[in-house]
Amino acid sequence: MKILVTGASGNVGTYVVNELLKMGEEVVAAGTNRQKLDQLFGSNVTTVVLDFTRPETYKNALTGVDRIFLMRPPHLGKPEDLYPFIEATQKYPIKLIAFLSLMGIEKNTIPPHYKIEKFIENAGIPFAHIRPGFFMQNVSGIHALEIRDKDIIFIPGGKSRTSFIDAADIGLAIATILHDPDQFKNTAHTISGPEALDYFQVADVLSKLTNRKITYVKPGLLKYRNYYIKNRGLDKSYVNVTVMLYIMTRLGTAKTITNEFLKLTGKNPRTFEDFARANIGTFMKGNDN
Repeated sequence: MKILVTGASGNVGTYVVNELLKMGEEVVAAGTNRQKLDQLFGSNVTTVVLDFTRPETYKNALTGVDRIFLMRPPHLGKPEDLYPFIEATQKYPIKLIAFLSLMGIEKNTIPPHYKIEKFIENAGIPFAHIRPGFFMQNVSGIHALEIRDKDIIFIPGGKSRTSFIDAADIGLAIATILHDPDQFKNTAHTISGPEALDYFQVADVLSKLTNRKITYVKPGLLKYRNYYIKNRGLDKSYVNVTVMLYIMTRLGTAKTITNEFLKLTGKNPRTFEDFARANIGTFMKGNDN
């Protein structure tokens, strides 16, 4: 049977799809923009519209699949937004739901991922929770604008350290788990990069690679929140979730280094410097992508 990949056009979902295809799996790529999915994957996958807020889209996505990669869309800040879909999966022969969670979530009940994990478990559906550290793509994505335009890192991480992991590595780990659902039934996996860096060190890496002085300005949580809502124009609920995540980071929950990725895949995770070098264009002046 096929594997349903939700958020298939996103940072992690794209890698999950491509890794599953390499493993010979049949994939149903789901999202709210089917045209985008068709452009990304062509005829290599089946594409479907899936909107967690529209239950009428569930049946077409779930028919014929026995494993699911589930991720919470960033714009859905309430765990309850995913509950109807999770309940709908109970009507199908699902061998495993691999849920993209957060590092340290088992000790923190505030972010929505905690309640989603528990809801899946209480529903009696076989699960594998993947709990990665912060994505390297957060630095090259949402936070790259200030690096490019102002030569600053505007992230409220304080002096905390983060064991950044490449989304490509997360995608490979998830695909590995979905490829062998019996082995990974009812498990949880905390995966990280090979090192824990503070944002002063991140600034040093980017300074070296861009030949510019990049400074970590260490904004406070409220200053960050106001800036991203008022200046960047981002959705308030999305920004609030990121604030919660950075509160966790300041408490030390993002610094854990594990060998779980190596155990799952037999490979070493990518370093931040290697990632930044490969994606250096996103940090260069005049690049608006």
